[in-house]
Amino acid sequence: MNFTEGEYIYINKPYRMTSFGALAFVRTRISRKIGVRRVKIGHAGTLDPLATGVLILCTGKKTKEIERLQLDTKEYTATLQLGATTPSHDMEHEVDQTFPTAHITREGIEKVLAGFVGDIQQVPPEYSACKIAGDRAYDLKRKGESVQLAAKTVHIDEIVLTGFDPSAMQMSIRVTCGKGTYIRSLARDIGTALGSGAYLTALCRTRVGDVRIDDCITIDDFPAWLERQEIEKPE
Repeated sequence: MNFTEGEYIYINKPYRMTSFGALAFVRTRISRKIGVRRVKIGHAGTLDPLATGVLILCTGKKTKEIERLQLDTKEYTATLQLGATTPSHDMEHEVDQTFPTAHITREGIEKVLAGFVGDIQQVPPEYSACKIAGDRAYDLKRKGESVQLAAKTVHIDEIVLTGFDPSAMQMSIRVTCGKGTYIRSLARDIGTALGSGAYLTALCRTRVGDVRIDDCITIDDFPAWLERQEIEKPE
């Protein structure tokens, strides 16, 4: 492998680690291995800290491919808690509102999900990396400032209901979608469409383009994986 010329590395990002944290972990070990101060590396699409799954890292000249890779179709599995909301639409924040759920049925959920397939308008989460006049939205929110984000068009190829537990009021879905789709916002909007609230309790990116989660290396396994590679060191 030649990390300076460019390689793709597929990481299964762990829960509660940021995408940049995973990138930094890998960069430090590759840089040490090949004897450079800081190997060039980037990632092709951020995952939330509370999400897991496919994170594509590009080194060296392969970083030029990042913009193209970000256009690839993505697949996620997600679990939603119905009947409540949080400010971040996931478990990063505590529940701020609760709603009735007695009217929610499996048939009702499937009807609602069908309405989210195709091109839809979606407002990004206020706690997101979207920029407002140069500042990240989540930084502004954490300072207590008001955040107004505009809706944008995103594309959902497919949403499949993979499970519904009426006693716990939890549902599981598999989503295939295009660039820029926020699954946290999708959870929020599904909850609203059901006449209730919803937030994510689990999220995993299972595929980016042709790269599946089974193709990925865990952070824990990465040092041993790196040791097994035949590596060309820069001259």
